[in-house]
This record gives sequence, structure tokens and C-alpha cells, in this order.
Amino acid sequence: MTISVPRGTKDILPDEALIWQRVESKAKLLFDAYSYNEIRTPIFESSELFLRGIGEESDIVSKEMYSFTDRSERELTLRPEGTASIARAYINHNFHRHSSKQKLYYSGPMFRYERPQAGRYRQFHQMGIENIGSKSPSADAEVISIGYQLFKSLGLKNLTVNLNTIGDISSRSKIGELVKDHVNKKDTSEFEVRFFETLNKNPLRLLDSKSKKIQELFSDFPDIYDVLNEESKNYFDKVCHYLKILEVPFKVNSKLVRGLDYYSHTVFEIISDELGAQNTLCGGGRYDELIEQLGGPKVPAIGFAFGMERLILLLQSQTISFSKLKPIFIAPIHESAYEYSLLLSQRLRLLGINCFLDDTPSSLGSQLKKASNLNATTVIIIGEEEVNNKTVTLKNLKTSDQKTIALSDIETQLKDTHV
Repeated sequence: MTISVPRGTKDILPDEALIWQRVESKAKLLFDAYSYNEIRTPIFESSELFLRGIGEESDIVSKEMYSFTDRSERELTLRPEGTASIARAYINHNFHRHSSKQKLYYSGPMFRYERPQAGRYRQFHQMGIENIGSKSPSADAEVISIGYQLFKSLGLKNLTVNLNTIGDISSRSKIGELVKDHVNKKDTSEFEVRFFETLNKNPLRLLDSKSKKIQELFSDFPDIYDVLNEESKNYFDKVCHYLKILEVPFKVNSKLVRGLDYYSHTVFEIISDELGAQNTLCGGGRYDELIEQLGGPKVPAIGFAFGMERLILLLQSQTISFSKLKPIFIAPIHESAYEYSLLLSQRLRLLGINCFLDDTPSSLGSQLKKASNLNATTVIIIGEEEVNNKTVTLKNLKTSDQKTIALSDIETQLKDTHV
């Protein structure tokens, strides 16, 4: 019986992997430009990290985590998201003693037991950034701008930045009480136990529920902004101001709160109309209490993460292509030319030139056919004459032109067009 990949996972084959490489490369170049440094954390962590960081009542912790007990009776979990791990690493390695501010980015597989659907898997991959140590509204605007710039640079269209604030601790508490008062005035006899559990433990979560019934219940809920204290209002106003300066278009969505317990003040999503119901490309927000909550110092922070699978799906649906650099085909047409060709191929590869050397020398016609099948545009032909004279013959498969040049000139000839 054939063994298949587990439900909710997938193989990323070479053609698709090329798109992944281009996206990751663009993202890392952009993150580098903003002085973010890469950090890599373990795939599994202590389960307690996510219980305390994400919140016991969150859907992720209560329904979606892959947790297990190891042979030493330790409770471990395959990471369902990246921020809690970054916060844990920040504390463990005393980052705050080295610098008051840290800009970090990460990428890698995450795990959640969800119903698989287009762009959503049980093993999925995220890239994200965390700006730790800054309490300035300009940091919020910078983080949002980086996400928006990345997706624009990939050629995506019809992007919307949904933005909101849930204020500081006192404002969040006030909003929570307002949610409870609002529900108490409504007929909720048809709602399930889960609804009331969320209402009691994290009432803000109900505001951006995907349930149509719950959305209707809060259709006349007041604008969160009007409930905020003056400090929280001023903070959000400045975030909006900086986004306008950075020319990042946004819409304020007063129902947006995001699904994690650690958020405060700014929360945002970048969505695409091309993705249908599951239209969120990227999500993030400010989490000024998380690091302290996990046992570290009180340090403000903001970040975002995006799912690679969903982004790749959108790129493919919009027929945005990433061409692979075409290889140079090296064709030794005599056994005596193979060693010469082998050394040449190594020399070119060390320069970053993509080349293909046929390890079974055959006729020139046969090798030209192989080169064409590989979409090569240049063939380096090497026979006895080229070996004796220390030359190579370059053939352009598009024009059929060919010329013989000195071996010493090969780097100059190819570097501009094939690196």
C-alpha cells in the first residue's frame, strides 16, 4: 500500500519551491533594509509557554495545539505560532541587557489542528517580524508599512490594511464590560455554552467572531474608539498619522480585535479580496504585556506574521510568476573532454553560475536536445580541439550563433548574463 502525506500537510515540489525561495528572499532583503536580524527558535516548546502566552481560552490552545508528553514526563507542544517563542528567547537570553531595542524576524513551520482547506494546513509556514522595545506609534506604522510594502513588491493588488485599537489595559477592561452589558440586553437563548464561556473569560473575542449570528448580535455595538481613554485615543491617532505619512492606505475596522490574548493598542490585518472568505494575508499587533507575563521585564513590542501557503496560493491565482535563471549546459562531446568540463563546471558554480553538466557524454545532437529540454539558452561545447587549445565554444540556442573563446575569458563572457 502506498504511504501518503498526512492529512493537512503537503509536499512543496521544485516548481512551487522556486516561488517560496523568491518570496523568502524578497522578505529577507526588506527585513534587512529595516535592520531586522534573523532568529531561529525550536519547533517544539514547553506547553506552558503557549498556555500563558496565547491564553488557555483561545481556540489555538483549547482546540488546535499538537501537544505531547515526552519520556521525561515533560509537556511539550509543536509551536502553533512564532511570537511567544520569540518572547521566550528574549527573556532566556537577556536581550534587554544588551540593547533596549531588538528588531527580529523569523520563518519556519508551525502546527495547528485545523480543518484543511485551500491555503490552510495543519503544518504551515510563517514569516514574521517583532519590533521589541519601542513604545512609539511610529514603530507600529513601520511594522504595518513593511508588511504592506512586501506584498506590493510581490505584485499583489487589491490589498487592504484593516486597522483598529483595543487600547491599554484599562480601556480593554472597559470594552469588556461594555460587551457584557450589550449581551445582557439581547436575547441569547439560542447561543451555545461556548459563547458564554468566551463572554466571561475574554469578551473582546466576540467582536470579530466569524459567526454570522454573533456578528448580528453586535451589529449595533458602539465604536471601540469612543470607549478608549484619552491616552489610548492619542496613541491610535498618531499611528494613523504616521501611516498617512508613509502613504499606507488603511481602513479602521472597529470590530477587529485579533484572536490572541496578548494584544493591546494597535491590531491590524492585511487582506486581499482575491482570497475569498479566508482573505487574511497577514495579521499582527502590539503586545506590551506579553514579555512581562512570561516572566521577563516589562517591555513593549509589536509585530506581524504571514502564512506562506496562503500567500503562494494568491500569487499563483494572480498568475504572478518567478522565472528561474536558465542553466548553462556544458556538453563534453568526447570522453577526453569530460575532466576539462568537470573542472569548468566547478569553476562556474563557485561564481554562482547555474550550469548543468551531462555526466554521460554522448553525441552533440543528443546533448543539444537535452539542453533544449532544460530550457538552457547557452551551451558550452567542449571537444578534443577545445581541450588542446584551452578554449570553449559557446552556442546560443535561440539564435544558433556560436563562437570560440579562450577559457580565461569565460567568466567575463557569462557573468553579466547568468549570475
